[in-house]
Amino acid sequence: MRLFLAIILLIGSPFWPFDASILPGDPLIIVNKRINELALIDNGKILMITKVATGKTNDLTPEGVFTITVKAIDPYYRKKNIPGGDPLNPLGSRWIGFDAKGTDGRIFGLHGTNAPSSIGKYLSNGCIRLQKDPLEILYNQVQNGTKIFVTNSTQSFEKLAKEMGAI
Repeated sequence: MRLFLAIILLIGSPFWPFDASILPGDPLIIVNKRINELALIDNGKILMITKVATGKTNDLTPEGVFTITVKAIDPYYRKKNIPGGDPLNPLGSRWIGFDAKGTDGRIFGLHGTNAPSSIGKYLSNGCIRLQKDPLEILYNQVQNGTKIFVTNSTQSFEKLAKEMGAI
């Protein structure tokens, strides 16, 4: 037993880190508001980088590490009572909601748009807009429980992913 404890103290636990929320290989979405781009990291690799639209003002799109809690195909737009699939629906074909600011994943999210020219700009009320194809790829790649890191950074996606523990 003493030998086992000495080995653990010298080389570290095989279960370290005990409290990490993102481990190497875990999927991670990073949104960088500074450049309005999103990266999907999975299995230690950057799988996709795409342009996004974020909040009209810097404080509208919350920053931090959040968890995806809701996914929906053809989401219903409650604010204006527009059914999913309707061309007037500003949410597009998918909703990937996350728990920012203590919400339940139905307020802040990644979603499509019926205004594709908005991508790359600062025009949303806080959500993160994507073009249809990258959104649907992302939707199929991530599950509820996946972490999303929203930041305003000058660092590369690779460096951010390393700092977050995904690479």
